Amino acid sequence: MTVIANASPLIHLSAIRHLDLLPALFGRVIVPEEVYAEVVIKSAGRPGSREVAEAAWIDCRAVTNRLAMQAMRLSGLGAGEAACLVLAKELVADLLILDDRLARLYAQSLGLRFTGTIGILLRATELGHIADFEQALQDLLASGFRLALMEFERIRQLWRQRTTP
Repeated sequence: MTVIANASPLIHLSAIRHLDLLPALFGRVIVPEEVYAEVVIKSAGRPGSREVAEAAWIDCRAVTNRLAMQAMRLSGLGAGEAACLVLAKELVADLLILDDRLARLYAQSLGLRFTGTIGILLRATELGHIADFEQALQDLLASGFRLALMEFERIRQLWRQRTTP
């Protein structure tokens, strides 16, 4: 399975000590050079920096189509998001892990399958890697993950409906 991750999920999963979910769920994960630089070099000393640098299960790859990446950047995407989208198309990725709303809209328009940090927590909980989804969600918010209160409540209610017999 070819899985590509953006910076936000790497940073936030590291911050709540759940970066290990990615290799548990997917084996190997690919990050574009731009994402690696953002997490490891530009954010040295912050959550995710050391963990990503030391992760043997992360493969760092270069984007080939720089022109497509530049075009996406002009529309407001960050370098990491644009690189993830282009690399996902180049590698015919099975899954893209990103949180940015605009990037997710692009992924949808490109026909790419995607999930975000919360989706990873949900999947990991369903597979038994996390015992308490609501606690993981609280930890995520405490780490600085941005989520509107209304969306948080919607996710919590959906989770409770799924787990209530």
